[in-house]
Amino acid sequence: MSTIDWLLEGDPAIRWQTLRDLADASPGEVAGERARVEHEGWGARLLALEDADGLWAGGACFPRDPAPDDEGQPWTATMHTLQTLQLLGLDPASASAQRAIALVAENGRWEHDGQRYFDGEVEPCINGRTIETGAYFGVDVAPLVERVLGERLADGGWNCEVENGSVVSSFDTTINVLDGLLAFDRATGGSDEVREAIRGGQEYLLERGLFRRRSTGEVADATYLEAAFPYYWQYDVLRALDHFRDAGAAPDARMSEAVEHVRSRQDGDGRWLLDRVPRGAVHFDLEPVGAPSRWNTLRALRVLRWWDSAA
Repeated sequence: MSTIDWLLEGDPAIRWQTLRDLADASPGEVAGERARVEHEGWGARLLALEDADGLWAGGACFPRDPAPDDEGQPWTATMHTLQTLQLLGLDPASASAQRAIALVAENGRWEHDGQRYFDGEVEPCINGRTIETGAYFGVDVAPLVERVLGERLADGGWNCEVENGSVVSSFDTTINVLDGLLAFDRATGGSDEVREAIRGGQEYLLERGLFRRRSTGEVADATYLEAAFPYYWQYDVLRALDHFRDAGAAPDARMSEAVEHVRSRQDGDGRWLLDRVPRGAVHFDLEPVGAPSRWNTLRALRVLRWWDSAA
Protein backbone atom coordinates (compact mmCIF):
# COMPACT_ATOMS: atom_id res chain seq x y z
CA MET A 1 0.00 0.00 0.00
CA SER A 2 1.35 3.43 -0.90
CA THR A 3 1.61 6.08 1.80
CA ILE A 4 -1.09 8.14 0.08
CA ASP A 5 -3.44 5.14 0.00
CA TRP A 6 -2.76 4.59 3.71
CA LEU A 7 -3.63 8.22 4.44
CA LEU A 8 -6.82 7.94 2.42
CA GLU A 9 -7.94 5.08 4.64
CA GLY A 10 -7.95 7.45 7.63
CA ASP A 11 -10.48 9.80 9.19
CA PRO A 12 -12.32 12.27 6.91
CA ALA A 13 -10.13 15.04 8.39
CA ILE A 14 -7.06 13.23 7.07
CA ARG A 15 -8.64 12.29 3.76
CA TRP A 16 -9.76 15.73 2.67
CA GLN A 17 -6.40 17.32 3.47
CA THR A 18 -4.55 14.50 1.72
CA LEU A 19 -6.72 15.02 -1.36
CA ARG A 20 -6.04 18.77 -1.30
CA ASP A 21 -2.37 18.84 -0.33
CA LEU A 22 -0.90 15.64 -1.76
CA ALA A 23 -3.23 14.12 -4.36
CA ASP A 24 -4.15 17.27 -6.34
CA ALA A 25 -7.83 16.27 -6.28
CA SER A 26 -10.51 18.50 -7.75
CA PRO A 27 -12.08 21.19 -5.53
CA GLY A 28 -15.37 19.34 -5.65
CA GLU A 29 -13.84 16.09 -4.42
CA VAL A 30 -12.01 17.90 -1.64
CA ALA A 31 -15.15 19.77 -0.53
CA GLY A 32 -17.22 16.61 -0.54
CA GLU A 33 -14.77 14.81 1.70
CA ARG A 34 -14.36 17.82 3.97
CA ALA A 35 -18.12 17.99 4.54
CA ARG A 36 -17.93 14.56 6.19
CA VAL A 37 -15.89 15.98 9.11
CA GLU A 38 -19.10 17.38 10.61
CA HIS A 39 -20.90 14.04 10.59
CA GLU A 40 -18.25 11.31 10.82
CA GLY A 41 -15.14 10.37 12.72
CA TRP A 42 -13.20 12.63 15.04
CA GLY A 43 -15.09 15.80 14.14
CA ALA A 44 -18.49 14.29 14.84
CA ARG A 45 -17.24 12.78 18.11
CA LEU A 46 -15.99 16.15 19.36
CA LEU A 47 -19.17 17.95 18.33
CA ALA A 48 -21.24 15.35 20.16
CA LEU A 49 -19.43 16.24 23.40
CA GLU A 50 -20.48 19.91 23.26
CA ASP A 51 -22.52 21.06 26.25
CA ALA A 52 -25.97 22.60 25.83
CA ASP A 53 -24.51 26.08 26.36
CA GLY A 54 -22.04 25.57 23.50
CA LEU A 55 -18.99 25.04 25.69
CA TRP A 56 -16.93 21.93 26.17
CA ALA A 57 -16.23 20.58 29.67
CA GLY A 58 -17.90 23.67 31.11
CA GLY A 59 -14.96 26.03 30.68
CA ALA A 60 -12.97 28.26 28.35
CA CYS A 61 -9.36 27.20 29.01
CA PHE A 62 -9.96 24.75 31.86
CA PRO A 63 -12.76 22.24 32.47
CA ARG A 64 -15.24 23.09 35.19
CA ASP A 65 -14.50 19.82 37.00
CA PRO A 66 -10.95 18.67 36.18
CA ALA A 67 -10.00 15.11 37.03
CA PRO A 68 -8.26 15.17 40.43
CA ASP A 69 -5.56 12.75 39.31
CA ASP A 70 -4.88 14.45 35.98
CA GLU A 71 -1.20 14.91 35.10
CA GLY A 72 -0.47 17.97 33.04
CA GLN A 73 -3.00 20.47 31.73
CA PRO A 74 -6.43 19.08 30.86
CA TRP A 75 -7.25 19.60 27.17
CA THR A 76 -11.02 19.04 27.22
CA ALA A 77 -12.21 22.65 27.57
CA THR A 78 -13.57 24.88 24.81
CA MET A 79 -10.35 26.54 23.64
CA HIS A 80 -8.54 23.29 22.92
CA THR A 81 -11.59 21.61 21.38
CA LEU A 82 -12.24 24.51 19.01
CA GLN A 83 -8.60 24.48 17.92
CA THR A 84 -8.80 20.74 17.26
CA LEU A 85 -12.00 21.14 15.23
CA GLN A 86 -10.28 23.84 13.20
CA LEU A 87 -7.28 21.58 12.56
CA LEU A 88 -9.65 18.81 11.51
CA GLY A 89 -11.07 21.28 9.00
CA LEU A 90 -14.66 21.56 10.21
CA ASP A 91 -16.35 23.79 7.62
CA PRO A 92 -16.99 27.20 9.24
CA ALA A 93 -20.20 27.46 7.24
CA SER A 94 -21.56 24.16 8.57
CA ALA A 95 -24.58 24.22 10.84
CA SER A 96 -22.62 22.67 13.70
CA ALA A 97 -19.85 25.25 13.50
CA GLN A 98 -22.22 28.21 13.30
CA ARG A 99 -24.25 26.95 16.26
CA ALA A 100 -21.18 26.27 18.40
CA ILE A 101 -19.48 29.59 17.70
CA ALA A 102 -22.62 31.61 18.38
CA LEU A 103 -23.06 29.87 21.74
CA VAL A 104 -19.39 30.23 22.69
CA ALA A 105 -19.57 33.95 21.89
CA GLU A 106 -22.67 34.26 24.05
CA ASN A 107 -21.72 32.06 26.99
CA GLY A 108 -17.94 31.67 27.00
CA ARG A 109 -16.03 33.49 29.74
CA TRP A 110 -12.32 33.25 30.53
CA GLU A 111 -11.38 31.92 33.91
CA HIS A 112 -8.79 34.70 34.38
CA ASP A 113 -11.20 37.60 34.88
CA GLY A 114 -14.51 36.65 33.31
CA GLN A 115 -13.75 38.27 29.94
CA ARG A 116 -16.01 37.34 27.04
CA TYR A 117 -14.46 34.52 25.05
CA PHE A 118 -13.68 36.29 21.77
CA ASP A 119 -12.52 39.44 23.59
CA GLY A 120 -9.54 37.35 24.64
CA GLU A 121 -7.62 36.82 27.83
CA VAL A 122 -4.33 38.41 28.96
CA GLU A 123 -1.68 36.01 27.66
CA PRO A 124 -0.65 36.34 24.01
CA CYS A 125 -0.29 32.57 23.64
CA ILE A 126 -3.98 32.23 24.55
CA ASN A 127 -4.98 35.25 22.51
CA GLY A 128 -3.11 34.03 19.45
CA ARG A 129 -5.10 30.80 19.50
CA THR A 130 -8.32 32.73 20.12
CA ILE A 131 -7.58 34.93 17.11
CA GLU A 132 -6.89 31.85 15.00
CA THR A 133 -10.12 30.04 15.81
CA GLY A 134 -12.15 33.25 15.78
CA ALA A 135 -10.87 34.28 12.36
CA TYR A 136 -11.30 30.77 10.99
CA PHE A 137 -14.90 30.55 12.19
CA GLY A 138 -15.84 34.05 11.05
CA VAL A 139 -15.75 36.05 14.30
CA ASP A 140 -14.58 39.68 14.36
CA VAL A 141 -11.39 39.52 16.42
CA ALA A 142 -9.83 42.76 15.15
CA PRO A 143 -9.65 44.35 18.64
CA LEU A 144 -7.74 41.32 19.91
CA VAL A 145 -5.39 41.52 16.94
CA GLU A 146 -4.65 45.15 17.82
CA ARG A 147 -3.79 44.06 21.32
CA VAL A 148 -1.25 41.41 20.30
CA LEU A 149 0.29 43.72 17.71
CA GLY A 150 1.06 46.10 20.56
CA GLU A 151 2.67 43.31 22.60
CA ARG A 152 5.49 42.44 20.21
CA LEU A 153 8.90 42.42 21.77
CA ALA A 154 12.02 44.02 20.35
CA ASP A 155 13.26 40.72 18.89
CA GLY A 156 10.11 40.39 16.77
CA GLY A 157 8.18 37.75 18.69
CA TRP A 158 5.99 37.39 21.75
CA ASN A 159 6.20 35.84 25.22
CA CYS A 160 3.51 35.05 27.79
CA GLU A 161 6.09 35.56 30.54
CA VAL A 162 6.45 39.31 29.99
CA GLU A 163 4.32 39.92 33.07
CA ASN A 164 6.94 37.96 35.02
CA GLY A 165 9.81 40.06 33.71
CA SER A 166 10.79 38.30 30.47
CA VAL A 167 12.14 40.65 27.80
CA VAL A 168 12.81 38.11 25.04
CA SER A 169 10.34 36.12 22.98
CA SER A 170 9.57 32.43 23.20
CA PHE A 171 9.12 29.84 20.46
CA ASP A 172 5.83 28.62 21.94
CA THR A 173 4.10 31.98 22.30
CA THR A 174 5.40 33.25 18.99
CA ILE A 175 4.05 30.33 16.94
CA ASN A 176 0.62 30.70 18.55
CA VAL A 177 0.44 34.39 17.69
CA LEU A 178 1.79 33.77 14.18
CA ASP A 179 -0.86 31.15 13.47
CA GLY A 180 -3.51 33.55 14.72
CA LEU A 181 -2.31 36.51 12.66
CA LEU A 182 -2.03 34.33 9.55
CA ALA A 183 -5.63 33.15 9.97
CA PHE A 184 -6.77 36.75 10.50
CA ASP A 185 -4.84 37.99 7.47
CA ARG A 186 -6.36 35.24 5.34
CA ALA A 187 -9.91 35.84 6.57
CA THR A 188 -9.93 39.63 6.37
CA GLY A 189 -7.22 40.69 3.96
CA GLY A 190 -5.23 41.91 6.94
CA SER A 191 -3.16 45.05 6.81
CA ASP A 192 0.44 46.12 6.28
CA GLU A 193 0.86 46.18 10.07
CA VAL A 194 -0.38 42.59 10.43
CA ARG A 195 1.80 41.34 7.60
CA GLU A 196 4.84 43.13 9.01
CA ALA A 197 4.22 41.50 12.39
CA ILE A 198 3.96 38.08 10.73
CA ARG A 199 7.26 38.65 8.94
CA GLY A 200 8.89 39.81 12.16
CA GLY A 201 7.70 36.78 14.11
CA GLN A 202 8.79 34.45 11.34
CA GLU A 203 12.20 36.11 11.29
CA TYR A 204 12.51 35.48 15.03
CA LEU A 205 12.12 31.75 14.35
CA LEU A 206 14.37 31.75 11.30
CA GLU A 207 17.21 33.50 13.13
CA ARG A 208 17.19 30.51 15.47
CA GLY A 209 17.03 27.84 12.78
CA LEU A 210 13.52 27.03 14.10
CA PHE A 211 14.84 25.24 17.20
CA ARG A 212 18.17 26.62 18.44
CA ARG A 213 19.08 29.32 20.93
CA ARG A 214 20.44 32.36 19.15
CA SER A 215 22.93 33.03 21.92
CA THR A 216 24.63 29.61 22.03
CA GLY A 217 23.34 27.61 19.08
CA GLU A 218 22.17 24.87 21.43
CA VAL A 219 18.86 23.10 20.97
CA ALA A 220 16.41 25.30 22.87
CA ASP A 221 14.18 22.42 24.00
CA ALA A 222 14.48 18.73 23.10
CA THR A 223 10.71 18.47 22.66
CA TYR A 224 10.94 20.90 19.72
CA LEU A 225 12.41 18.01 17.72
CA GLU A 226 9.48 15.70 18.52
CA ALA A 227 6.31 15.78 16.43
CA ALA A 228 3.18 16.07 18.57
CA PHE A 229 -0.46 16.16 17.56
CA PRO A 230 -2.64 17.80 18.68
CA TYR A 231 -0.03 20.32 19.75
CA TYR A 232 -2.31 22.85 21.47
CA TRP A 233 -0.02 25.73 22.59
CA GLN A 234 3.22 23.79 22.27
CA TYR A 235 5.90 24.32 19.65
CA ASP A 236 7.83 21.86 17.52
CA VAL A 237 9.70 22.11 14.23
CA LEU A 238 7.07 20.25 12.20
CA ARG A 239 4.41 22.69 13.40
CA ALA A 240 6.70 25.61 12.52
CA LEU A 241 7.50 24.28 9.05
CA ASP A 242 3.81 23.65 8.37
CA HIS A 243 3.14 27.26 9.36
CA PHE A 244 5.68 28.55 6.81
CA ARG A 245 4.22 26.25 4.14
CA ASP A 246 0.68 27.36 4.90
CA ALA A 247 1.75 31.00 4.85
CA GLY A 248 3.09 30.58 1.31
CA ALA A 249 6.58 31.55 2.46
CA ALA A 250 9.54 30.85 0.24
CA PRO A 251 11.81 28.09 1.57
CA ASP A 252 14.69 29.69 3.45
CA ALA A 253 18.12 28.11 3.91
CA ARG A 254 17.82 28.71 7.66
CA MET A 255 15.04 26.10 7.73
CA SER A 256 17.19 23.41 6.12
CA GLU A 257 18.40 21.73 9.31
CA ALA A 258 14.83 21.50 10.62
CA VAL A 259 13.61 20.14 7.26
CA GLU A 260 16.30 17.46 7.18
CA HIS A 261 15.48 16.51 10.76
CA VAL A 262 11.85 15.95 9.75
CA ARG A 263 12.94 14.00 6.69
CA SER A 264 15.19 11.78 8.80
CA ARG A 265 12.24 10.67 10.94
CA GLN A 266 10.47 8.91 8.05
CA ASP A 267 10.37 5.15 8.54
CA GLY A 268 10.87 2.40 5.98
CA ASP A 269 7.17 2.40 5.09
CA GLY A 270 7.22 6.10 4.28
CA ARG A 271 5.44 7.10 7.49
CA TRP A 272 6.15 9.20 10.58
CA LEU A 273 5.44 8.18 14.16
CA LEU A 274 3.49 10.16 16.73
CA ASP A 275 6.33 11.08 19.07
CA ARG A 276 4.24 12.46 21.90
CA VAL A 277 1.07 14.21 22.94
CA PRO A 278 0.97 16.98 25.55
CA ARG A 279 0.27 15.49 28.96
CA GLY A 280 -3.23 15.87 30.30
CA ALA A 281 -6.79 14.61 30.02
CA VAL A 282 -8.37 14.53 26.54
CA HIS A 283 -11.81 13.68 25.22
CA PHE A 284 -10.33 10.73 23.35
CA ASP A 285 -7.03 9.82 21.73
CA LEU A 286 -6.75 10.57 18.03
CA GLU A 287 -3.75 8.27 17.55
CA PRO A 288 -1.49 6.18 19.82
CA VAL A 289 1.92 7.53 20.77
CA GLY A 290 4.79 5.57 19.23
CA ALA A 291 2.72 4.24 16.32
CA PRO A 292 2.64 5.43 12.70
CA SER A 293 0.69 8.68 12.66
CA ARG A 294 -1.46 9.76 9.76
CA TRP A 295 -1.42 13.32 11.14
CA ASN A 296 2.34 13.55 11.29
CA THR A 297 2.74 11.76 7.98
CA LEU A 298 0.31 14.10 6.22
CA ARG A 299 1.97 17.19 7.67
CA ALA A 300 5.52 15.99 7.01
CA LEU A 301 4.76 15.00 3.42
CA ARG A 302 3.16 18.32 2.57
CA VAL A 303 6.05 20.21 4.17
CA LEU A 304 8.59 18.18 2.17
CA ARG A 305 6.55 18.62 -1.00
CA TRP A 306 6.60 22.38 -0.48
CA TRP A 307 10.31 22.40 0.33
CA ASP A 308 11.40 20.07 -2.47
CA SER A 309 9.32 21.84 -5.10
CA ALA A 310 11.56 24.88 -4.72
CA ALA A 311 14.80 22.91 -5.02
